[in-house]
Amino acid sequence: MRDAEAIYRTPLSAAGGLAVTGSGRQHARRAVTDRKLPSFAVVLVERGQGWLETAASGRLSLTGPALFWLFPNRVHSYAPDEDGWDERWALFEGSFTRDFVRLRIIAERHPLVALHHLDEVVRLFGKLHADLLDDTNLGQASAALMLHRIVISAARQASGAADRRQERRDMVDIVETLRRRATQPLDLAAFAAEHGMSPATLRRRFTLETGLPPKAFQLRARMDHAKQLLATTDEKIKTVAAMIGLDDPFYFSRVFHEREGCSPREFRARYPRV
Repeated sequence: MRDAEAIYRTPLSAAGGLAVTGSGRQHARRAVTDRKLPSFAVVLVERGQGWLETAASGRLSLTGPALFWLFPNRVHSYAPDEDGWDERWALFEGSFTRDFVRLRIIAERHPLVALHHLDEVVRLFGKLHADLLDDTNLGQASAALMLHRIVISAARQASGAADRRQERRDMVDIVETLRRRATQPLDLAAFAAEHGMSPATLRRRFTLETGLPPKAFQLRARMDHAKQLLATTDEKIKTVAAMIGLDDPFYFSRVFHEREGCSPREFRARYPRV
């Protein structure tokens, strides 16, 4: 990889969730020093060595294959050693980035990810670049999808999920256990101890698996069960509330309305029984 190549795009005004605004690749030899970007960036180092420095992470040694995340309006510096490194990069923005950060899928204090499955990430970067080169609505949408997959692939490799399939199978069992017990009170400390981990570890692994912490997952499961009961039975609203583990029907109605945009009674009217 010797010739530098770069594409820049202005995101569509309607593309608020996730938009890729630039992509490129090159054999880099020069340092990037005390720079700020207006958007997020991801840099893939396929091969080579060097360093990365940010205020949040400090100075980190880097050996490819690896990638690192750069956050908007944050000063950063990085450089390959004297032999240079082969890099690919992408710029991105949009409201989905808040979810990536909130769920700790990308973290400012831990921007560097060692990669164990380089081919998968290279393929995604290559498809993203080709999609952006296409410069159509469909191409930009597909580029955003490839960026989303890069985020997920990097998060899985960072957590070791790709190499710990048994651990993930165990986590799936834990999720299903909580789903079955959703109508029962949840003591998170006791539930975590039952599965041999601390509450913090359970919460972190559960959120990585489902996108929701345990109690939020339990509430969603309760609301899904409530919708099933409302649509398929004639039980009173207070009875439905009790059946999903909520003794206060007023609290149930308020939470249901917040999540579904309508009251339990209105939901039932929308889906009359056959």
